Amino acid sequence: MKKNKNLTQNIVIIAIIILLALFFSVMSPSFRKYTTIVTLVGYMYYILLVSIGVTFPLITGGVDLSTGTGLVCYSIISSYMFNHAGLPLWLAIIAAPIMGIIVGCFNGFVIAKFEIPPFIATLSTSMILRGLGSIIPGGLTGVWPSSSGQGGWVRSVLRFQSEDGLIFPIGIIWMIIIIGIMTVILRKTTVGRYTIAIGSNKTALGLSGVFVTKYQIIVYAISGFFTGLAALAYGWTFTTITPGTGAGFELEAIGGAIIGGVSTSGGRGSIVGASLGVILISLLKTGLPNIGLQANAQQIITGVVLMLAVAVDMASNNKKITS
Repeated sequence: MKKNKNLTQNIVIIAIIILLALFFSVMSPSFRKYTTIVTLVGYMYYILLVSIGVTFPLITGGVDLSTGTGLVCYSIISSYMFNHAGLPLWLAIIAAPIMGIIVGCFNGFVIAKFEIPPFIATLSTSMILRGLGSIIPGGLTGVWPSSSGQGGWVRSVLRFQSEDGLIFPIGIIWMIIIIGIMTVILRKTTVGRYTIAIGSNKTALGLSGVFVTKYQIIVYAISGFFTGLAALAYGWTFTTITPGTGAGFELEAIGGAIIGGVSTSGGRGSIVGASLGVILISLLKTGLPNIGLQANAQQIITGVVLMLAVAVDMASNNKKITS
């Protein structure tokens, strides 16, 4: 029954995405350009990766607000390791997800062990990471290698440019593979099943003999790991990364997950749904400016869409309780 509901919800979101894409294409000739599509996809990678990771805490009934500033912090520090500390590029690359895992484990530990509300714990971590992202590199802007510079191959991981200048967003292939792997982990592995079980009934799971603290830490470690991957995608997409930025990225990722059917009360959600939600938000962010709407109007429309998704989720939960 739950699978059918997720499938139906995904089909609805796909239909909305198609209708929006058609609408923007008709209303704006610039939206139909290939370069616009490439830009949309390129800007979507890092939010999509964050959303995949944060889906796990959300399903447990928690949240991870440290992902936005964490993303920028890890990207700046990693690039600093290569540009200024003289460390090999491969070490700088693996440093980002490692930092994410460490911070994720810390979040999970304080939430599980000291029962600090996830909102407060991860918001505090977010503030700490914002400061560290400026202090550790000495306030320097983060810069990853350019396409023509030493180590410039990192730029081709997500986008390939042919000799005639045509860009292919090959990162889509990586995203599809990651979505498939994480879907299997969420649905078919012990970690995934316990993630859902924590959100459904944490007390009952503990009484059945499961070490719940361990799996709560793992859940936030997964979120941190994907924040680290998003840090790389962000750094390899943009020219520079400014210290102290990133606040708001986590809201886009969480919003995408909720629009994609991840329950705000925990116990339900899918990686595919969260990914579709991010695509919908990215489509709005790219399409609305092309039809002449300013930033404030874009935020209002995106907020309304998110509010509707939460209202539908709450109505579904209330119906489930009364039935």
